[in-house]
Amino acid sequence: MKLWLYYLCAFFGIIFLRYFLVAGGTYWLFYSDDHKLIKQPHNIKSPSRQAIERDIALSVFTTLALSICAALVMCIYDSGATRLYKSIDDLGIIYLVASFLGVIFLQDAVFYFLHRGFHHPLVYNWLHRGHHRSKNPTPWTSFALDFPEALIQGLFMVAVVFVIPLHIYVLTLLLITMTVWALVNHLGFELFPGFPHHWLGKWFISWDHHSLHHRQYTRHYGLYFTFWDRLLGTN
Repeated sequence: MKLWLYYLCAFFGIIFLRYFLVAGGTYWLFYSDDHKLIKQPHNIKSPSRQAIERDIALSVFTTLALSICAALVMCIYDSGATRLYKSIDDLGIIYLVASFLGVIFLQDAVFYFLHRGFHHPLVYNWLHRGHHRSKNPTPWTSFALDFPEALIQGLFMVAVVFVIPLHIYVLTLLLITMTVWALVNHLGFELFPGFPHHWLGKWFISWDHHSLHHRQYTRHYGLYFTFWDRLLGTN
């Protein structure tokens, strides 16, 4: 129990600090009048102080949920019960790449159906409403989830490390990918304006897709790809 609490506190500090550095740093770079890196579209408005504070408050609950999941994984990893491994030679470089891509596609599929479920009227108000209070998302919104939703999403990765052999580096890269993708899709504008209209870009969820989802709840439930949206008529 003491070890779990240690991991919980350590991960809470690390994850919340990461949120402020990544989301706050990105906001400072793109929204600060003195440090804007690119010219934003004229229709993009800076959020109110109240909206930012609301996103940060929700992100505290997200941090707690993910810290619980991370602490659980580490405690069980110490006992050797997970399928995480350290040596690339154990399964080879080809499996290393395949495992990363496999989990990405699996997560995208699971997220799509969970996300659609979160919008069901019976559960929306306590599972997903908090995130959608931001009609015009910013980097601060990238981590702003209701506690139950954050816990469910965190438990997906917990389940993965018990089922699929993953190298520690692959798990780390997956977590980085999730963070960067969430940040880009909540940036407040399209970072690469031409990419969503490219033949390849049409298969990836971008800010254009996700910002529309924040305003029209029946569109674009995907995480990384538009495959499930295209297949099931929500594109």
